[in-house]
Amino acid sequence: MFSDALSRYRPHSTTVLRVSVGLVFIWFGLMKFVPEASPAQDVATRTMDVLSFGLVPAEATRPLLALFETAIGVGLLTGVLLRLALAAFFVHMAGVFSALLILPGEMWNGPMATPTLEGQYVIKNIVLIAACLAVAADERRR
Repeated sequence: MFSDALSRYRPHSTTVLRVSVGLVFIWFGLMKFVPEASPAQDVATRTMDVLSFGLVPAEATRPLLALFETAIGVGLLTGVLLRLALAAFFVHMAGVFSALLILPGEMWNGPMATPTLEGQYVIKNIVLIAACLAVAADERRR
């Protein structure tokens, strides 16, 4: 019985991954449209400041990230311009993970380099990357 359900689910598993990550990105993106609603906004703003060499004003960073994340989420959710959404996703993840190097004092605790809560917030994105790699592989196969 359980294996029958899994067999019926298998053809839809990549779509479920794509839609799930899309919903997460829409949710996190929408939160960044509201000041102080996202627990990641301060780290994201400081990371963007370093990555843009200070060229993107701090007050523009949050709404730009909100728009970027929401657009990625919509692309993943709908499948419209999926390859573009996936490319944007992976570029965004490179920026997100750069915080581990750019802001080491905020990302890591003590001599054993255990992640802080902010570091854990970044590291959990490995799961989203794995999901989008599966989606990208499936899209490429088509």
